[in-house]
Amino acid sequence: FSDPRFDDVKAPVDECKDKDMTYAAPLFVTAEFINNNTGEIKSQTVFMGDFPMMTEKGTFIINGTERVVFSQLVRSPGVYFDETIDKSTDKTLHSVKVIPSRGAWLEFDVT
Repeated sequence: FSDPRFDDVKAPVDECKDKDMTYAAPLFVTAEFINNNTGEIKSQTVFMGDFPMMTEKGTFIINGTERVVFSQLVRSPGVYFDETIDKSTDKTLHSVKVIPSRGAWLEFDVT
């Protein structure tokens, strides 16, 4: 595959929001097929799909809904201990978080 390119978006952002469309542009690549017996090379443009495009605000419009993509850090399963000082009472607070591989997280706070 070579020469990847996006064509123009199908509709502007406002129209995509109003008509429940995805703000996307078609992606095309050039594919070359080689016949090993004859050495003949055939080149063809291939449509790879419509890819959502980022708006000027850094969001995506999917089915008319504006969405933001952000990464999410998840703690590994285990038991986590923490110690903080309560600013109002100046007491030490101890906390324990139990994070199972599946199921609900538990949190215990002790003064």
